[in-house]
Amino acid sequence: MLHLIHLLERRFSTQHASHNGLRVLLASALLLMLGMGLLLSGRVAAQDASIDGARIATRLLDHLDAGEYAQAEAMFGAEMAKAVPADKLKAVWESLPAQAGEAKGRGEAATMQQGEATLVKTPLHYAKAELVAKLAINADGKIVGFLIQPAETPAAVAPVADDANFSERDFSVGEGERALPGTLAMPKGGGPFPAVVLVHGSGPHDRDETIGPNKPFLDIARGLAAQGIAVLRYEKRSKARPQDFSGGAFGIDDETTNDAVLAVDALRKAEGIDGKRVFVLGHSQGGMMAPRIAAVSGHVAGLVLLAAPARPLLDIVIEQNRRMAVLDDGKTSDVERDAINQIIDQVRITRDPLTDPATKTVLGQAVGYWRSIDAVDAVAESQSVALPMLVLQGARDIQVVDADWGRWRGAFHDNPKVAFKLYDKLNHLGIAGEGDGNLAEYNAPGHVDPQLIDDVAVWIKAH
Repeated sequence: MLHLIHLLERRFSTQHASHNGLRVLLASALLLMLGMGLLLSGRVAAQDASIDGARIATRLLDHLDAGEYAQAEAMFGAEMAKAVPADKLKAVWESLPAQAGEAKGRGEAATMQQGEATLVKTPLHYAKAELVAKLAINADGKIVGFLIQPAETPAAVAPVADDANFSERDFSVGEGERALPGTLAMPKGGGPFPAVVLVHGSGPHDRDETIGPNKPFLDIARGLAAQGIAVLRYEKRSKARPQDFSGGAFGIDDETTNDAVLAVDALRKAEGIDGKRVFVLGHSQGGMMAPRIAAVSGHVAGLVLLAAPARPLLDIVIEQNRRMAVLDDGKTSDVERDAINQIIDQVRITRDPLTDPATKTVLGQAVGYWRSIDAVDAVAESQSVALPMLVLQGARDIQVVDADWGRWRGAFHDNPKVAFKLYDKLNHLGIAGEGDGNLAEYNAPGHVDPQLIDDVAVWIKAH
């Protein structure tokens, strides 16, 4: 939300960081506001209940507030210190006010155990946004994971109304201990119903793709179900089971494709579902991966691409950081310029064939992971699967922009199986706003535009 774009937040406990997969843009504050935030982390040692996580988190944040970046780096484990040295910490921390406004203090830290790690969440109050700092701490008291992201809304998801024409039930994706929890929104009536699998953007998203107070997947799922279309949404693996990435060697298919294929298979076999009319709706990075999901599955009837990048994500990361740097006052500060130059250098190293795939570069993720994403050509893979597609784009999107929309249009403008919808007032989340797009609106509560949901419903029913 995100992607890398949503932009990158990939994990919060063990060694997988998303995201749109990945994330606290520790080389730039840009992606922090996109709902992803990346957890940079190393391996976590055995759990130790004696660790005072709140005290450690407070000390780290005190160092950052005081500009004591070398002292902050000294609190990191070896892998973290290598991935996020003092200069990168400085670049990120000092860029936050430009994106989120003046710092207004902190909330009370909350500590919990997750697997072998001590996890700490500390609310960060800014004039324009509510953020949260998340730390993973090992048994030696070293910080092995650090993430800054928009604070999730504390409000619980409202239950489906008793008189609604659809219901919701738990639905698992996969089997055994690696299964992912999900929710199936099912229309009432005889069926069989067409169905949709929702695929998240970058980062460790929950089933609602929660970004600040917004839950775009919840809106889409319930909006479509009310119109007679079943919808499956599920927890992303990097959210539900970050321990599955603790080995460090993984790619975009491990993070996104494989689970989405399992979701398609489970949904098409579910009672009341028309197994020949299962569609994939991918948002942001999920839209980029949707054609591959369809190719691997072989059982997808069509694709809905919402704010889908059409160009290499590493190029977009650089572009987004440049764009975000000037959103506040139209200028790029020295700190922001240094952070962008660091990212450019990291991208160059990532693409250098002589670089070891295990080397960590952009956002602290391994080169091998980025190469797996860089190899994705969403347009070419869409042409290969040759499925019906609906391509949706908000004109106020500041993450996936006109260049991507133009590439989709250029490749498929004369293809009768592909439809396009451009919405003048919508942002990256499909939520309406006024004026130029900005980061602050990710923290403002809203809902996915009803017209967009209606357009998706009409298109699915026609296919």
